[in-house]
Amino acid sequence: MFGINGPEFILLLIIGVLVIGPSRLPEYTQKLANLVKEVRRMASGAREQIKEEVGIDIDEVDWKKYDPRQYDPRRIIKDALLDDDSKPVSAGAPAVAATAAATASTEAKPKAPTRVIERLADGEAAPFDSEAT
Repeated sequence: MFGINGPEFILLLIIGVLVIGPSRLPEYTQKLANLVKEVRRMASGAREQIKEEVGIDIDEVDWKKYDPRQYDPRRIIKDALLDDDSKPVSAGAPAVAATAAATASTEAKPKAPTRVIERLADGEAAPFDSEAT
C-alpha cells in the first residue's frame, strides 16, 4: 500500500497516535472511515455512470486485448512478410488487374465519355469568385 511495508506502517501508526493524542484519535479514525466510504461511493457512482453512457459493464470488457504491450512490431512485420501472397490486397491489386485485362480483351469495351474542354479567348480573364477565396 503506497510502497510502505509492515514495520514502516506500524511506525507511522505509533507516530500518528502520539501526535494526535488518545483523546482525538476516535474522532480522526471516524473521519478516515467516512473518507474511505465516500471514495468507494464515488467510485461506484463513476462505474454506474460509465455503464449508463457507454452501455457496457466495465467487468465485461476484455482489457487484455487493449494492452499495448502485446503488440510486438517485429512479430507484426514478420507475420505480414510471411503472409500468403495469393490473396490480393485490394480490388486494384495486380492479380485482379491481370485477370480483368484477360476478360476485358474477350468482351466488347464500353466507350468512355468524351471530355469537352472549353478554352478562353485570347486576352479574356479567367472567371474569379470573390466569395470562394
